[in-house]
Amino acid sequence: MGRRLDRWRALSWHQRGILIRCAVGVSIIHAALAMLGYTRLRRLIERCSRHPQPRPATEADVLQARELARLAAMAGRQAVGEAACLRRSLHIYGVLRRRGLRPVLQIGVGPQTGTFQAHAWVELEGTPLLDSDVGFRPFERRDPSSS
Repeated sequence: MGRRLDRWRALSWHQRGILIRCAVGVSIIHAALAMLGYTRLRRLIERCSRHPQPRPATEADVLQARELARLAAMAGRQAVGEAACLRRSLHIYGVLRRRGLRPVLQIGVGPQTGTFQAHAWVELEGTPLLDSDVGFRPFERRDPSSS
């Protein structure tokens, strides 16, 4: 408990507000995922976060997005259930889309270490927002008619 409290104290008031909003957002995503499933929830997030004029991210946008991802990861570590990365990523994806940015939600696998490791993360301008997401490979869509 002491380390969590130290991390909380190290945050600015602004960062604490973002962290609390992330914790609430990830919790809502957790419940919605259980009720709707991934496909319906993602469609709902995309419909609700649609921006009339999406734009490329500036350097400042990328820095803010990385900070959001860091705080969402802190909130996600306290999340209920498995696949916290998916819940966190869906939340970040929706927030960045509402800001008018063009994030990419990636779902893929980790480096080949002998065990299967699925992971979800968000990229902005082709770069994963968290350093811990580097090295994962996104699943590729295959055209069923090409088989």
